[in-house]
Amino acid sequence: MAIDSMLQAPTRCIAHADYLRERWRNGLGWTREILRLPAQGSDWVLRLSIAEIECDAAFSTFDGVERELVLLQGEGVRLRFADGAVSEVLPPYGRVRFAGEAPVHGELVDGVTHDFNLMWQRDVLDAQLLHRPLVGPMHFFTEPGVAWAIHLLAGQAAFDAGTGLPPLAAGDTAWLAAGGRQRYSLDGGGELLAIRVAAAPCARVAVEPS
Repeated sequence: MAIDSMLQAPTRCIAHADYLRERWRNGLGWTREILRLPAQGSDWVLRLSIAEIECDAAFSTFDGVERELVLLQGEGVRLRFADGAVSEVLPPYGRVRFAGEAPVHGELVDGVTHDFNLMWQRDVLDAQLLHRPLVGPMHFFTEPGVAWAIHLLAGQAAFDAGTGLPPLAAGDTAWLAAGGRQRYSLDGGGELLAIRVAAAPCARVAVEPS
């Protein structure tokens, strides 16, 4: 499937109650999947989920994947990498980015954590994750080859009535598809994660005709 076609997956809001709960790839924890592209199969290029870390455990590995983890709930998790590096993901909303193929062991600081998990195939997509307060209107622009995912961390928010999208409650996620240039206005109060997703430059060169 062409990259641009994947990014044109239909615009929609995904309620937190509809996230699909499943085991980690290595069976050592649980995750609630929010979104994957393509929607079917295991060969995804983009995946959003919420990991539930209940005990100290090794993370699953993913070749060719870039990952970013954001603490949502709990006292934090300490990531120990095979090369000796250590990253602490602590409240409020601590975050860390790392290579999916890197062996990592997670150690809970004090009890269970829930962590937002962004993963993308680095040779196919570029993803940029932003953490922002929401105080009044915020605007997001989609265009050919550029989509957005919006995860509401706290508060309430609503898009312009003309979009036909339902309001967002804390924990919900919106996917704003790539396509013709369009402005989405999100109004409300709280905090959010905004993820800009576009084709990686090398991938676009590979699929465009010369």
